[in-house]
Amino acid sequence: MERAGRELFAEHGFTAVPAEQLVAVAGVTRGALQYHYADKRGLFVAVLEQLEWENTQEIAAAMAAAPNPDDLLDTLAIGLRTFLDICCRPEMIQIALSDAPAVLGWQAWREFEARNGLGLLTPQLEAARAAGQIPDVQVNILAQLLLSAATEAGMLVAHAPDPAAARDDALQALMMVIAGTLRPREA
Repeated sequence: MERAGRELFAEHGFTAVPAEQLVAVAGVTRGALQYHYADKRGLFVAVLEQLEWENTQEIAAAMAAAPNPDDLLDTLAIGLRTFLDICCRPEMIQIALSDAPAVLGWQAWREFEARNGLGLLTPQLEAARAAGQIPDVQVNILAQLLLSAATEAGMLVAHAPDPAAARDDALQALMMVIAGTLRPREA
């Protein structure tokens, strides 16, 4: 059912997909939808969870493969570039960036984004703080602010007439913000 929901939500958007179409495409009954997900919104949340999990795994793998994992700027640049590339995908644009804020509500969407994105960003910032590259600040607040900037950059890229150019511009701007917070690495 989640595969059918993902395809339909990505192609048509949450509001344009009736529950009857979901169950017909999935080949299940309305009762099965209600049993497993309670309603169409529950299915949407499950689809969103899976999409975000896949995105997080892809970003984490890209960051783990960084040529110099001790270089915070390089690692974050790779992670952010991967995230912004993901934001160019039609299913990400429709499901996570367009429908999710409306379906979940703004606060719940922000909490959802934080649960997924902060797990990648916070450890990087904690390592930078331990290495003396950032001041002794509340890393959770800094991480939330940087995640908010990255999310906004993703929205800009997703809705830009030229997503590739917007991605490059957004990455450059994000890296300027991050580089402005860093001190040279202590020897």
